[in-house]
Amino acid sequence: MEPHHTHAHADKKAGDSGMGDLSEQEFNRLADAVLARIERAVEDSGVDADIELKDGGVLELEFADGSKMIINRHGIAREIWVAARSGGHHFRHEAGRWLHTRANIELFEALSGYISAQSGETVRLEP
Repeated sequence: MEPHHTHAHADKKAGDSGMGDLSEQEFNRLADAVLARIERAVEDSGVDADIELKDGGVLELEFADGSKMIINRHGIAREIWVAARSGGHHFRHEAGRWLHTRANIELFEALSGYISAQSGETVRLEP
């Protein structure tokens, strides 16, 4: 019965803040990796959009109609934030996946829907 082990397990189980689960350095490493994967997946999808990975963990997509989508890491919250025409969406790293904080949907699945809706094209992003 190690109190530390039990405490860590309880933190993971609660999963409310998620901030205690990852150090800032580990979060930035995971977030930068997923942003690079998103960039490649969008390029591979063939959607008509300009993609730019900016400093500080910001991925900007500009669609043919001039609308934009911003996908960025948010270090304080330890989340990936998506600002799309459909609204703002937050994703937290849990059990090796980035999951929407309010819906049980994975980041790439969600982005496929947001990008399809905003671009007017059917887009399926592969992680």
